[in-house]
Amino acid sequence: MTNSVPGEKLRRSSTDKMIAGVAGGWAELLGVDASIIRIVLAAATLLGFGAPILIYAICWAVMPQE
Repeated sequence: MTNSVPGEKLRRSSTDKMIAGVAGGWAELLGVDASIIRIVLAAATLLGFGAPILIYAICWAVMPQE
């Protein structure tokens, strides 16, 4: 199910991005569509879990650009 190559690193996507490319980078690493990652993050945020916003901001600051 995953298309990741051993040793592949997590990077922000420069092609599949809406805000910073974090969801696109996670999607490329996991081998899923970026829309699924975005929907999960939005749903978790709307359901009252504030952590996804914080995690996204940390990933934005820490993950290198592709």
